[in-house]
Formats: sequence, structure tokens, C-alpha cells
Amino acid sequence: MRILEKTGLIALGLVAGVSLSLHYAAMADKETVATPLPIDELRAFSEVFGQIKSSYVEPVSDKQLFTDAIKGMVGGLDPHSAYLDAEDYKELQAGTQGEFGGLGIEVGMEDGLIKVISPIEDTPAYVAGVKAGDLILKLDDTLVKGMSLNDAVKRMRGKPGSKIVLTILRKNEHKPLVITVTRAVIKVQSVKAKMVEPGYAFVRITQFQEHTGESLATALDKLVKENKGPLKGLVLDLRNDPGGLLDGAVAVSAAFLAPDALVVYTDGRTPEAKMHLTASPEYYLRSGAKKDYEKIIPASIKSVPLVVLVNGGSASASEIVAGALQDHKRAVIMGTQTFGKGSVQTVLPLGNNTALKLTTARYYTPSGRSIQAKGIVPDIIVDDPASSGTESVFNLREADLGKHLTNDKPSDDKSDLQRKPRIEPKAAPETSAPAEFGSKDDFQLGQAMNLLKGISILQGK
Repeated sequence: MRILEKTGLIALGLVAGVSLSLHYAAMADKETVATPLPIDELRAFSEVFGQIKSSYVEPVSDKQLFTDAIKGMVGGLDPHSAYLDAEDYKELQAGTQGEFGGLGIEVGMEDGLIKVISPIEDTPAYVAGVKAGDLILKLDDTLVKGMSLNDAVKRMRGKPGSKIVLTILRKNEHKPLVITVTRAVIKVQSVKAKMVEPGYAFVRITQFQEHTGESLATALDKLVKENKGPLKGLVLDLRNDPGGLLDGAVAVSAAFLAPDALVVYTDGRTPEAKMHLTASPEYYLRSGAKKDYEKIIPASIKSVPLVVLVNGGSASASEIVAGALQDHKRAVIMGTQTFGKGSVQTVLPLGNNTALKLTTARYYTPSGRSIQAKGIVPDIIVDDPASSGTESVFNLREADLGKHLTNDKPSDDKSDLQRKPRIEPKAAPETSAPAEFGSKDDFQLGQAMNLLKGISILQGK
């Protein structure tokens, strides 16, 4: 088996109705490390168990009590670890195959409510008008307060064609919004590309999927042919991209980096958690691939002036790409600070069709920076007009999640941000809608184009 298939790496947050691709760990038969049992703590657990069995107002089965105890133990570790009972594990496996109905949003938990980290483009939630930062108050007629994140995600999934009513709290709205979303089998177009003007191209990656690397290679080849020669500049848009497959992130990075350049490394307590992934086919080609699709990418792409756009909805795999290109000084990173999900989850199958989704390592950029709970600070800060350049409680990031894993190489985020040049748009009216990414009204794209044209002028001189 290939290295990635042995480790079960996930480079994506918890998604409600997005085809979640991951590698399952082949570790079910691995011997558990023997550790002494904490007698006093087990005695306390036994006493609580006995009191519930004898005195709780209604009878509770042993299976229910033990399952809840395990879920509580794992859920108390961090926001991304979870015990998956048979039903949960089946849901997760269905998600990896795309054979389920969903909404198309990545979600997190905040103050007992479900928070939208990012709606995925072209999905039912995106089309219905759900936005990043929305707080979901009710699912149909059920309040989400007190509901676990896994339970909320299961409620949002369902048969394609069925409807769900979301009651949403949104910044600058004086009363809750009621949005009806029709579930569908989520099929996201991972790569979108176009010429912005002669010599300058725009490539947007909405999610890192199984064929993202191949789709990117095809798109880059087509753009250069359409331009009838090397490009003068390229904008790679990773805004609101919640992540996806780790090998997809390596493939995208490899398209722009020198062969065998380090893309990302991971570090944890076990040997399997210590990996160095480079821009080479063994780390981005999936098993069974017959040819290296990146060979069709024109050689000029390796040196084309490159700007990468990111924001608070850019997470995990997106941050890996941005961090790699930034550390190798291959691109200028522009936008706002990313989400900060820099941890690795491994799916460990257990007995009785259950599994453990466990955080086993942290991601590090090639220079050794930890992404966790910090994210990537852009080289040039360009605020989105929709936020009017202000920091808001609606800008949820990994560091805002309860019990998030700490950054083991902390630095002064505020100082980092203050040192970066900043471009702020004029404050947009509260009622104005955010511009569509890649449109002529996309302020951040406009600033990226200005930078690329400036680089072109300097190169000409």
C-alpha cells in the first residue's frame, strides 16, 4: 500500500453533505500499547455507572452508557476527534463515496450553535444563499442548542430531493432568516479556470478532490494554449476552499514547485504520523494511476508570476498549498488570514463496524511553521469589502473552536499581521452582497491583477 493509504490522513473539516474523501488506516490489527490502568479513576467511573443503573429516572442500557462514555472521552480531546459507532461509521463511509444527499456546507460548533465555515460553490446551500459565518439556530423545527455536531450533520444529510428548513442568524440582519434548502447528491466542480484578460489567467479550486490535480493540469495546459504562449501572470484562488484530499494538495503544489520540493510534513507520537511529502508522483498520484498527468503542464507554469488568494474560509489542504508556495517564495499570498486547521485525523477501524477518528499529528509548512490554530498570514493583507475591513465575531477560525489543539510553535499573530502591507477597500454598504469570486467586481482579484501587472512591468524593464 502507498504511504498515504497507510496513515488515513484527512485534510478536511467536518462537512454536512460534501463528498468527503479520505484514506482509511490499515491499522486495525496493530497492537495497542499497554499502559497501566488508572485504578482510582476506574473506581470513580464504576461508582457513577452503578448509580445511574440503580437510580436514574429511566432504565438505560449498558451499551448506551458505554457508547456515550466513549464518545464523551474522545469528544473531549479536540473538535475533530470522534468515536464513530456503527451508524456514524456507515455515514462516514457513505460520505467518502458521494452516495448521499446533503447541503454542501462545512460546519463547526460555536456557543452551542452550528456555524457555517464555508458553503461549497454550486451546491444546494450555496445556491440557496447560505453564507460563511451564518449561525444555524434551527434545523426544521428542532433547535440545535445542545445538539452534538455529528447529530446536526446527520440531520442535514438525507435523501436527494428532500427539503430542510434552516433558521439562520446572520450579521447585520435584525431578525432570523428562514432558508429552505433542497438536498442533492453533492458533485462539486473542483477546478474552474478562465482568461481574465490577454496574458492573465484565473484558476479557482473549490475543494480538493480525487481528480483535482489532473483537472488542474488540464486547465493549465488549456490556458497556455488559449493564450498562444506563456502567461504573464496567474491568480490561484483558494478562498472559501475547506480542503479535501491531502494528495490533492500535494498535486496542486507540485504543479508550481520544482520537482521533489518539500510540500508539507507531519509530526506526531507514532512513526506513521511522521511524514515528509514532496512534489513527486509517489505522493500525489493515486494508486492504480497509469501515468503522471502533471507532465502535460507547460514548463512555463513553473515560473509564471503567481498570486494566491486566501481568506478565513481557506482551510486545511488549502493552507498546505498556500504555506508551501509561500515558504518556497513561489507565490505572493494575498487576502486575509486562513482558518488554521493544521491537524491530521486518522480513521482507525475498530470492532463491531465502529471506528475512531483520532487527531494523530500536526501539519507543518516546509520552513517548519505550524498551521494549527493560526493558519497562513498573507504576504499582503487585502480585506473583503463585505467585511469592511473589520474583525468580527462572525469570522470563525480554528482558534475559536472549543478544545482546539494548540499551536506548538506559537508566534505573535497580531505582530505578524501588523507587519504585513494592507490594502483596505472603501466600506461597503451593509445591504450590499459580496461580489462573486472571479467576477469583474471581485476587489481582491482586482488587487491581485494589479500586482501581477506591476511585476510584468518590472520584468519588462
